[in-house]
Amino acid sequence: MRRAVCPGSFDPITNGHLDIIGRAAKLYDVVHVAVMINQSKKGLFTVEERIEMIREATADYGNVEVEAFHGLLVDFCKQREIPAIVKGLRAVSDFDYELQMAQMNIGLSGVETLFVPTNPTYSFLSSSLVKEVATWGGDVSHLLPPTVNAALVQRLAER
Repeated sequence: MRRAVCPGSFDPITNGHLDIIGRAAKLYDVVHVAVMINQSKKGLFTVEERIEMIREATADYGNVEVEAFHGLLVDFCKQREIPAIVKGLRAVSDFDYELQMAQMNIGLSGVETLFVPTNPTYSFLSSSLVKEVATWGGDVSHLLPPTVNAALVQRLAER
């Protein structure tokens, strides 16, 4: 069975993330979406909320599993016998950082990293940018799955 992981914080998941996950889901039998737990960062959404939003957004794929992880991604991969990490690249600046991570990961564990160029429609998109624009009242509904946009609007209204 061909397996890969798409890691990230997904706070919140965007259409850009879904583009990469969906493309990976066409190439692999099982795609694990690993939601990073970073104790030093306070996310807008809890890890549990992010997992639920991702499950809803990827339900139609049929071969996506979503779970949290803490620690080294290569350990997550080893525990689940996942030989490949799929990462989307938006720009050359992403490549510099991701190449270093890929080289470290293969050196630590032999896990390969595959880079997928982002659809140009989403080349500027990041969760941070979406949150910032939405915080100031901008419409980001075209950048998020509808349920995620509704959750974002509600969360920002609560603040």
